[in-house]
Amino acid sequence: MSKELISALIQLGAERGIDRDAVLRAAEESYAAALNRKHTSGDIHVQLNSDSGEMRVFRGRRVVEEVVNAGAEWDLAEAQAIDPSAVVGSLVETEQLSPEVGRIVAAQARQVLQARLVQIQRDTIMNSFMERAGEVVTGQVVRVDRRNLVLDLQKAEAYLPATEQSPLDTFRIGENVKALLLEVRQTVRGPEIQLTRTHKNFVKKLFEIEVPELLDGTVEITGIAREPGNRTKLMVASRQPGLDPVGAVIGQRGARVQAIVEDLGGEKIDIIAHTDDPAEMIGRALAPAPVLLVTVDEATTSAVVVVPERALSLAIGAGGQNARLAARLTGYRIDIKSDNPNPGTQSDDATSETTEGVAVTEPEA
Repeated sequence: MSKELISALIQLGAERGIDRDAVLRAAEESYAAALNRKHTSGDIHVQLNSDSGEMRVFRGRRVVEEVVNAGAEWDLAEAQAIDPSAVVGSLVETEQLSPEVGRIVAAQARQVLQARLVQIQRDTIMNSFMERAGEVVTGQVVRVDRRNLVLDLQKAEAYLPATEQSPLDTFRIGENVKALLLEVRQTVRGPEIQLTRTHKNFVKKLFEIEVPELLDGTVEITGIAREPGNRTKLMVASRQPGLDPVGAVIGQRGARVQAIVEDLGGEKIDIIAHTDDPAEMIGRALAPAPVLLVTVDEATTSAVVVVPERALSLAIGAGGQNARLAARLTGYRIDIKSDNPNPGTQSDDATSETTEGVAVTEPEA
């Protein structure tokens, strides 16, 4: 192999994002595979000198007590003449093959090398994406199949299934889409990059991109609960005296939060100031409903919340959504009741809900 050919291989590898050593190893393995195919006995490996282009070919033979296959085995005396430390079972190598390879072997080696470089490039790209798991990526929609999307991330394609999209998501071919890189998993067709827009961390990462104070640590997200396509509740705290965390996250005239609402297709977002007082935290988490009284039972991690009769439906939310999100955000089981001691006098359709309250048991894991 010539020095010029090795330089060309290294340049090709660089264009594909493959480092020099990996290219040389691939070339050595490719030529060794082709030579092993030709010489069926023995264990052959190749060493390439990237500076001179010299190729050295070695054959290894196993040391045995009685030689059966002369092309693949040494007896102990022969082996120790080459390597005095050899013992039965050792693999002793000698540089006994000519580095000149025939045209057929060279063609086979090039085929193996080409396939190997493609595989290395794919592995390199996939490893780089594995390291980015949990980050927001942007890709262009190149295929749509029943709301299942394939996105072009420039170096690779990624999959955004319909099940990982919000009910508000509607995308067409050619659109740029932001999503959270969920995982890179092995399938029968090879590595597959999976994306999501429904995970609560997708919203969290969008805020970290949009709000500098979250990146520099002066504001921290202490909790998040989400029902994709409907509402997200975000609790934030300030690590800098005098800094309003809610104002920092919302931005001037709501610009920061509005940008994220648009990214989410119009999903509602509640920004709540963190507090260490459980009763106050639960009251804030039930916003926009006004809260009259919160009674917390720390032993059972539960709370009873009293709200004005007129705000009962607002506190519970459609299908219990507001209460569910508040429970997930705070980690408390919440029972919501009206301040009307005689629910039978109410005319609101929520009367039956008021009598029993609303109980949400678990915080989101």
